[in-house]
Amino acid sequence: MANFVFIRSKADLDRYTGFRIAHLDGAKIPTLKAFYEAIAQVLEFPDYFGYNLDSLDELLNDFDWLEDDKIVLYVSNTDQFLIQEKNKDKKSDLLNILDATAEDWKWVDDEEEETSPMELVIAFDQSEKFQQFLQEEGYSYEIVS
Repeated sequence: MANFVFIRSKADLDRYTGFRIAHLDGAKIPTLKAFYEAIAQVLEFPDYFGYNLDSLDELLNDFDWLEDDKIVLYVSNTDQFLIQEKNKDKKSDLLNILDATAEDWKWVDDEEEETSPMELVIAFDQSEKFQQFLQEEGYSYEIVS
C-alpha cells in the first residue's frame, strides 16, 4: 500500500473511519513556512516545534502528545499546495519525510518500548500536476475510488 493517496472527493475520506482527519488547505499553504504553521496547528504540535524539517521529522515520529493512533494528513486544494516554494529540494525533502514516516509507522509493533503502534496516511485532493511531481520524484501513490 502506498503512503500517498489521492482522493476524488472529500467523501472518499469516509473510508478512514476511526482516523483523525488533520485537514490542511493547500490554498493557504503556498510555502514550506506556511506548511509548518498549518501542520503545527492541526496536529497540535508541542511548543518546542522548531518550524524546520528536522523538527518536523522528530515530531512526526513521536506523536506522544496525541491520543489518536490513526491519522490522515489530508491536503485539499493540492494544485496550490507549496506552489510558491521556490526550492524544489525542500519540497522533495518534505515529501521524503512524510513518505518515510508513514512507512516507518507501518513497522512499529506493540512490543517496542516507549512507542505505540500508529497509522499515518497522507491524502491529497486529485491533482494531475501533483501526481506528475510525485512520479518525477519516484514516489508511488494510489488513487482512492
